[in-house]
Amino acid sequence: MNDIDRFKAALDRSERIVGFTGAGISTESGIQDYRSQGGIWEKFQPVYLDEFLADESKRLLHWQSKKALWQEIRDATVSNPFIFQRALRQQQTSRADHPEYRLSARENLASQGGAYQHRRRTNLEVICMKCKDINPAHETLDDLDLVNGAPLCVKCGGLLKPNTISFGQSLMPEDLERAQDLALSCDMMIAAGSTLVVQPAAAFPLIAKQNGAILAIITQSDTPLDDTADFVFHEKLGDFIDKLGN
Repeated sequence: MNDIDRFKAALDRSERIVGFTGAGISTESGIQDYRSQGGIWEKFQPVYLDEFLADESKRLLHWQSKKALWQEIRDATVSNPFIFQRALRQQQTSRADHPEYRLSARENLASQGGAYQHRRRTNLEVICMKCKDINPAHETLDDLDLVNGAPLCVKCGGLLKPNTISFGQSLMPEDLERAQDLALSCDMMIAAGSTLVVQPAAAFPLIAKQNGAILAIITQSDTPLDDTADFVFHEKLGDFIDKLGN
């Protein structure tokens, strides 16, 4: 039995599966990730939250990177949208006859430095750091002109920021607790498209493994947990899904 067949058999046996996903799940839709060659951090230095709040030049740098990323998000290939998430949903549907089966997934859990959240944080939204008003990202990014400075909230004049977790930004305790609950209650965790290096999110696959869950890693790069995982597939997610379907 080859690794794919063994993975299928393990997937069949599992009833509580958690999907842990990073920016790599989006690359095949034409959206670059962060750390790999040609990624966005080769062009733009990451900006920490305290820098963003205190320094206009850092805010401008942050928005320049988000504007570049937004062009890719807006033009993402619709024929191949987030293939791994779609496959996870299909697996959930195919196991609907098992009432105890459940699958939880969080887009960009690792890459954004975030955790499982009841209300997903996403690059598709912009939040005001003062009044907390949230609006679709296209309202800010489609015609973003940084000549006159970083964008401000039209309601209160506060600083706007993409509604993602930034470096140095605290996570909500309830989100971390929810993520830990998922890691401790699952019997299989599939980590896909993540380098598994951003903490504290990257700790959850190890927590799941140490609690007896099967750990599968699907990503093109090496990760710190490759030697710990039950399954490691270093390949494109689209190629892996094709093999899984055969």
